[in-house]
Amino acid sequence: MDLRELHSFVAVVEEGGFSAAARRLHVSQPALSQTVSALERELRVKLLVRSSTGVRPTDAGSALLGEARAMLARRDQALRTMARYTGGGGGVLRIGIPLEFPSRLLSPALNELAEACPDTRVQARHLSTSEQLAALHAGELELGLLRERPTGQEFDAMVVNKERLGVLVAAEQAAELAGPDGIPLEALAGLEWVSFPRADSPAWYDELTAILRSHGLDPGVQAPKGQRLIAEVKFAAVGAGRAFAMAPPDWSQPIPAGVAWSPLVGHPLLRRTWAVWSADSRRQDLGRLIAAFEQPTES
Repeated sequence: MDLRELHSFVAVVEEGGFSAAARRLHVSQPALSQTVSALERELRVKLLVRSSTGVRPTDAGSALLGEARAMLARRDQALRTMARYTGGGGGVLRIGIPLEFPSRLLSPALNELAEACPDTRVQARHLSTSEQLAALHAGELELGLLRERPTGQEFDAMVVNKERLGVLVAAEQAAELAGPDGIPLEALAGLEWVSFPRADSPAWYDELTAILRSHGLDPGVQAPKGQRLIAEVKFAAVGAGRAFAMAPPDWSQPIPAGVAWSPLVGHPLLRRTWAVWSADSRRQDLGRLIAAFEQPTES
């Protein structure tokens, strides 16, 4: 029994199925199924009950889930602790930041870094997930904040934020479509999705479009490569009454008259942000910043 098998098992339970867990781990569904089956054979016990609606842990699986989470948490804590004592600090720490990353998470982490490593200067760049990943590969960033977790063993990653996305629609449409729990996603059928270019974050884009299709929505034509989905673009498209855009509940942008934000019934859209860094990094200041992001939040 190794940590990879435990990590896979935990992902399947938390996502409620193999398909969603495979997307989260960036592996194929058959490979993930084989990993969990191998764990069941090794432990000689059935861990999951599979059904048409998903999977749930057996009694043995529930017992293992708690142990697995504890072991994975201890591993992550050990890595973060060692990162604080290896390598030097100072100089420039280059980080990538996606659009709409909440300042309530970034500012405290940077303040904590400034107190712990006053000789370190932070250089932040607004980049898409794909741009950040390319910069990490090229050694042009020490830390990226990505909308999807990269594959392979070259990088370590940690979830630092989870957001239950809602929608921006014209105010009149919001008044018509919204119920006490928000707007059902399927009620947006017929409206155009104001999307970002798939090239910016392929896995996240594919996850979103799969969810839209499962609710009867047509994702429409892909946005052109290089187009930035900034607030002004969303407001202009939505205000005309023919489109909807996604936005988090604690979005820092002031919403103009004629546009309204609403939660989605059942919260079907969960956006994760991963802190990603080189597995070989031994910088003390980077370890401090990673530790400051240690507790992921959900909004």
